[in-house]
Amino acid sequence: MSLIPGLNGAAQVLIGGASRGIGLALCAALLARDDVAQVWALARNAGTSPELARLAEQYGQRLKRVDCDLRDERSLETLVSERLAGCEHLHLVISALGILHQDGAKAEKGLSQLTLASLQASFATNTFAPILLLKHLLPLLRRQPTTFAALSARVGSIGDNRLGGWYSYRASKAALNQLLHTASIELRRLNPAATVLALHPGTTDTDLSKPFQAKVPEGQLFEPAFSADRLIELVGAHGPDDSGTFWAWDNKPIVW
Repeated sequence: MSLIPGLNGAAQVLIGGASRGIGLALCAALLARDDVAQVWALARNAGTSPELARLAEQYGQRLKRVDCDLRDERSLETLVSERLAGCEHLHLVISALGILHQDGAKAEKGLSQLTLASLQASFATNTFAPILLLKHLLPLLRRQPTTFAALSARVGSIGDNRLGGWYSYRASKAALNQLLHTASIELRRLNPAATVLALHPGTTDTDLSKPFQAKVPEGQLFEPAFSADRLIELVGAHGPDDSGTFWAWDNKPIVW
């Protein structure tokens, strides 16, 4: 299967949140493919990440490690004007950003635990960073087949919310879904070969899920490498006709 629909030749790929968890697993899986020419690995400390350093030892110049705080527009401006200056087009961009209980965010059980600080932290990483990344990369997505995918979450579905709780996380992912859907409409006009997707990777064994893994049913906690493979299959299965849609790891659509 082609990396993305309509692609002929080797792909230029960018991964946001690449230094750990699913983002790191995506870098490893994509670099192992013959149809990927280069992977740009973005993280706040990409240059000092031991895991990315090991991938660089294995794959050499095919991996470009870039320090970039995706929540900061000046950092994103520098990314495009300096670090990506020699890149004419990106075929695949995946934002693997997400926090639930880190960096000031909280997994609230009730309204009494909700704070402005937690809301702001959740939205900064889960919502604002992915859409700002898309905004700044837009000049590199205007021609040829291209896919922009961001990791969302099933709990961001309003229609599927039956348990409540996790106010900040749910709301930030729901807002991300709306932003991605809206962006897909604009990109369809700018580049008919462009695809924008919201993807749910399933519950994955990462720092985000660790405090809650005891409640995950047997067989439903995935290794990052498994989730990465499923996400790559999803971007290969869904092209422009599916732009603006929301998919789970098992290739089943999720209601908004």
